[in-house]
Amino acid sequence: MVNERDMVRWISIVGARPQFIKVAPVCRAIEAHNQRNEPPKIHHVILHTGQHYDREMAELFFEQLRIPEPFCNLGVGSDSHGVQLGRMLDHLEPVLANECPDWVIVYGDTNSTLAGALMAARLGLGLTHVEAGCRSHNMRMPEEQNRVVADHLSDVLLAPSHNAVQNLQREGIGGPDDPQRRRVVFVGDVMRDALLANVRLAERYATNNMSKFALEPGRYYLLTLHRAENTESAQNLQKIITALETLDLPVLFPIHPRTRRLMTERNIAVGGPNLHITTPLGYFEMLVMEKHAHKILTDSGGVQKEAFYLGVPCITLRDQTEWPETVEVGANRIAGIEPARVLESIRMPYPPLATDVSPYGDGKASEHIVQELLAADRLMSDLRRS
Repeated sequence: MVNERDMVRWISIVGARPQFIKVAPVCRAIEAHNQRNEPPKIHHVILHTGQHYDREMAELFFEQLRIPEPFCNLGVGSDSHGVQLGRMLDHLEPVLANECPDWVIVYGDTNSTLAGALMAARLGLGLTHVEAGCRSHNMRMPEEQNRVVADHLSDVLLAPSHNAVQNLQREGIGGPDDPQRRRVVFVGDVMRDALLANVRLAERYATNNMSKFALEPGRYYLLTLHRAENTESAQNLQKIITALETLDLPVLFPIHPRTRRLMTERNIAVGGPNLHITTPLGYFEMLVMEKHAHKILTDSGGVQKEAFYLGVPCITLRDQTEWPETVEVGANRIAGIEPARVLESIRMPYPPLATDVSPYGDGKASEHIVQELLAADRLMSDLRRS
């Protein structure tokens, strides 16, 4: 029987597939700590907002990554930003108030991140942000707004890179003059933890992917597209499709349900001889298709990093990135969406990509996160807002 005083209570708030990937290694690190019987015991549960809710976008990730079943699913579903955020806040408040965890852990930059941060701060709960300090420096992006607000509300900020630490310090967070005495710590990238733990298993699990899509290793491009700046504009979507139609190799496009709906509503062709549309892929399937792609085209921050870890050249279909380290080492090109610039970025040769050294930590970010939060638990009274 564990004494209540020898137990800490943590809640991870997730809602979208990138967050499912990030929470998985954290769950493993918590389990490893508890198995060592080192006090305090960590009582950790997952709260799923339901932002992503169908099998391909949610359930399959929980299965493949062996993530514990959420103790609560808010089922908010898809809607406009305001409606979705309002539902999350309305449903989160009674759950968090009743559970009263020592730490609320939010991940990344989705609406679930923002809602979890807002409600934890309003209820005076300890708040920590995994992937703190990432900046695209484009405040028009919903993701940038979400991550900035989450950072400025958090007590402990867990940064994936030294560049992210510097971003926070420039904003007055974590330095000697920070009036709230917030703690900023470089822990590394939990997505690297997940990839290192799963890439070999993924190869065994998803060996039929190549034949399924009639593709040869190194002889196709992989495309992901879901950011609002690209998908909510028919003109922007058409520019990207126009560029891809002229490529020399097939393009595999696992299409986000929202992107498919918007393309259909705008009468933008979702097929063609060069573009192979498929439903969203599970984590294992996606890793395999990333690993064997000739090059990857994406507007996803997570996919940019996975391409870097796998040594596959990446072309980012945006005008900026929150992961500048991938650009600095030559692994990633910022192409925007103008067809001529996209094609130039694809056709230019890339330097040899080193995958053994990473600016995103040692592959043990999840272990560092657990240790940092346990240390912060001992200083909780100093970290709580006055």
